[in-house]
Amino acid sequence: MSEAIDEICPNDGWDNRSTRPSRSPRSPSRDYGTLPPVLMYHSVAPYDHDPYLVTVRPQRFEQQLRWLYRRGLRATSMRELLAARRYGTGRGLVGLTFDDGYADFCEHALPVLARFGFTATVFVIADLLGGTNYWDQPGPRKTLMTAAQIRHIAACGMEIGSHSRRHVSLTSITTANLTAEVSGSRTILQEVSGQEVSGFCYPYGHVDAPAVDAVRAAGYHYGCAIWRSPLTGVHALARSYVGDRDGSLRLLAKWYRHHLRR
Repeated sequence: MSEAIDEICPNDGWDNRSTRPSRSPRSPSRDYGTLPPVLMYHSVAPYDHDPYLVTVRPQRFEQQLRWLYRRGLRATSMRELLAARRYGTGRGLVGLTFDDGYADFCEHALPVLARFGFTATVFVIADLLGGTNYWDQPGPRKTLMTAAQIRHIAACGMEIGSHSRRHVSLTSITTANLTAEVSGSRTILQEVSGQEVSGFCYPYGHVDAPAVDAVRAAGYHYGCAIWRSPLTGVHALARSYVGDRDGSLRLLAKWYRHHLRR
């Protein structure tokens, strides 16, 4: 089965006509249950072996974004997406997120986003700037962004979010450590990026009630999880994983699955 980007006809269902009609901008809404798809990426880079399936080849990434663009969709940061939905102006928007803050974002993802006029949210690990993804054993070692690279992508219009301080599961640590991971990382990244850090992403997608409460108490406007759960809401938003195997047919299937679950 071919997965070329052009194989789907223009009326395949994933275009800006498939979103709900927008509300008046004078009527703010917090109906996050109708949020458009939020796509979850990690690394964009050439690779030979990746047992965790977190890497998308640059050519495939460009194909995926072109697929969105040709259907009248615009990928945006979570900050922009949530602001638009509050005021009923989110028609045709798709959330775009990158976990872990890999340095390859600067080389391979940023130029493609700029070409299509898209933005994204990059969730960064505050205590590992310039480090590596030590938690992915035995996967390939990947370099994480430095402070200078974070400032660069922020200046290019990307939103910087927190992915904790050390990339540990928040559901298995003490209350004191939970506060440090959630609130402490926000303070660090605001100083590094020069932005207000309004979004948090749960490492490994591990979420429980104390973790959500900590994210809310730290002043984050939203949180990103992975899977739907009883805690799903603005501080535990579900997302759709996107990998190197996702051509147009798989993207279409994920779109329909999102709307069926919604």
